[in-house]
Amino acid sequence: MLDRWTMPLTQKPLRWLARGLARVSVKPDQVTLIAFVIGMLALPLLAFELYWLALVAIVLNRLGDGLDGALARLTGTDSDAGGFLDIGLDFVFYAAVVFGFVLADPGANALVGALLLFAFIGTGTSFLAFAIMAARHQLQSPRFQHKAFYYLHGLTEGTETVLALVAFCLWPEYFPLLATLFAAACALTTVTRLWGGYITLKNVAS
Repeated sequence: MLDRWTMPLTQKPLRWLARGLARVSVKPDQVTLIAFVIGMLALPLLAFELYWLALVAIVLNRLGDGLDGALARLTGTDSDAGGFLDIGLDFVFYAAVVFGFVLADPGANALVGALLLFAFIGTGTSFLAFAIMAARHQLQSPRFQHKAFYYLHGLTEGTETVLALVAFCLWPEYFPLLATLFAAACALTTVTRLWGGYITLKNVAS
């Protein structure tokens, strides 16, 4: 929901950082992989309840997630392979953060962690399934032209997910409540995406 406003604000600083990386011949896929490795450090850090260090890893991962695309566009090396790698590792990272909270306190967090992962499956599959169909019909997403996939918007998008992960780290004792609320928002996103995608594709086919 917030991506349409936050993404334009981040493009200028990301381009500035990308120009510095381009000067030293860093490749977009290298940024993607390094950001993923840093992000995955959040899992053991969370498991040992080192929440502030985990937050740093999460923020750096999200910075890298935006930076790889900016670098690819700047250098003219954006590709379907890079977009696939980026989105695939994103979902692994999101799941790893939730799993980290489960390991930190299984008694309090296991059930709600499973609920949130269940909700993530809905948002992720509805997003990617529609992207496949959108590519088949050559549909364009005017609000998110820099995305490798058709970006079917919803209540919980990238910005909301980052804010949720940050909130989890800042207030880990409230993870069950915060994760339940975010899972409910993800469920609503799944419903609206499935309905919106179905109507869109039905109109295209008719």
